[in-house]
Amino acid sequence: MRLVMDTVEEEFVEIPIPIPSSTSSSSMAKRPCPSQNPRMELENLLYQFLSLSDRPSLSLDLSFENLLQSMPPDTDLIDRALKMGSLLLDAAKHSSRKRASNHNSIVWPLPPDLTFKIFSMLDTQSLCYVSAACSFFSKCAKDPLCYENLDLTTLVPKVNNAVVATMIQRAGKALRSLKLGVVPATACSPGFCQPMVSTIRKAIVEAPNFSWNDKRSRQGRESSVLTRCCLSPLSGDGGAPGALLRKLHLYNIERMDSTSLCGALSACPSLLDLEIVGIHVELRQTLMSVSANCHLIERLFFESSRTGRDDSLKAQTCSELVNNCPNLTSLSLRGFKLHDCKVRILVKGFRKLKYVDFSSSYSITGNFLRNLGNCNGGNLLEVLILRDCMHLKEMEVIRFLTAILAGDFKLLMHLDISNREGLACEADWYHSSNMPIKQVLEARPDMRLVAEYPSEGSYAETFDAEMNSDISLQFSSPTSDGSIFMSTSESSYNSDHGSGNEEGQDAVIYGESSDEDNNMNL
Repeated sequence: MRLVMDTVEEEFVEIPIPIPSSTSSSSMAKRPCPSQNPRMELENLLYQFLSLSDRPSLSLDLSFENLLQSMPPDTDLIDRALKMGSLLLDAAKHSSRKRASNHNSIVWPLPPDLTFKIFSMLDTQSLCYVSAACSFFSKCAKDPLCYENLDLTTLVPKVNNAVVATMIQRAGKALRSLKLGVVPATACSPGFCQPMVSTIRKAIVEAPNFSWNDKRSRQGRESSVLTRCCLSPLSGDGGAPGALLRKLHLYNIERMDSTSLCGALSACPSLLDLEIVGIHVELRQTLMSVSANCHLIERLFFESSRTGRDDSLKAQTCSELVNNCPNLTSLSLRGFKLHDCKVRILVKGFRKLKYVDFSSSYSITGNFLRNLGNCNGGNLLEVLILRDCMHLKEMEVIRFLTAILAGDFKLLMHLDISNREGLACEADWYHSSNMPIKQVLEARPDMRLVAEYPSEGSYAETFDAEMNSDISLQFSSPTSDGSIFMSTSESSYNSDHGSGNEEGQDAVIYGESSDEDNNMNL
């Protein structure tokens, strides 16, 4: 009898095996091949063992039971069999996935570079779904270019520090954009101006399709909450992830503090677009960090989590920001206690400034608007939003509109001077008829002017000139990539100066306006 053995490097070798006359064929012994190694022995043994799968299961059950009865009672044969079965099952699943991955790589019609390009165009959640589809897609989805733009914002707290660290690590030095935190569902609805400041508890309660069992289970769950260290991976690997980061948007991360945020900004010297909403950080420290580390920044959007309470900004900080960040074109500081002298430094200092939003500022009176059109900074303004500035004076607004009539601010396309409590004036009631609104619209038919006021004691007016719909809908801060991001603040003042009745506002439309514009203004 001859036994054919298959070796790795040698040809087939035929080894004669003598058969003793006293030994039957059923009990003959096999002499191992001299060239056989332990790996080959294991493979041959495994092959012979797997060949038993063709036999009836009852035969295997009886054989194992007979073997078990022949062993001592304290034998661990059952445990060893279970372990061996588990190991074989894992190995078989791994081989099956590998075979399927090889099959997918063969039949997939696109080359790897084009596959990476398509995957990089997916949003972060879709990319995670794709990577879970099969091993081949999982390998493709691990390319750093697929994580160039990370959007980890959610309606409820789902992302923790570990997820952020994993995503940033996969992106590496290819990371260009990072959005992180909890964004209210109302802020995601196009065509509406809603506050973006929210809390984790409020986000959970308002989240759609979220059961009360999930709400109770999430209460106090630390694994679903971002902490102050969530941005520390930007400084990892020698600062490679944050070195080329262009856009950083942070929303309602309650545990973030000024020290952690400033540390993250120090790792982002190439930052062009910074948006901070609802984070308990100080304005002065944040602007100082931006001034010291982000000299290329073009858009800065900062909405306070404590409306009207942050009075930390200093004139020196404003001057340093102007000198160190000359490329700024869009500036939004909403809900802070800003004084006209500091605002004047900012608006007049930035020579490329086109977009300004100081909504819900507590201390602005409008004095900074005087002679603004004569400077390089103010003359380039295209959008000016002073909505719900509590102390904005009627006389300053009239002077500003008169300057527009005189030929200043020729590039201004959008002006919002609405106030839920009316403009501040010396008379008992504010009278919008004192302002030359109609004259401005006649002189500047290309400009959109929004002036909404409470109906009690006065009337609200919304003025919309005939203009292109694309211009008329620019009611929010443009991002650095040219897209429009809807994000307006809602004043949370409880001042003693008056109580504007939001539900009783009226709106009178002058000129032709689309229904969509009317809904926005109302």
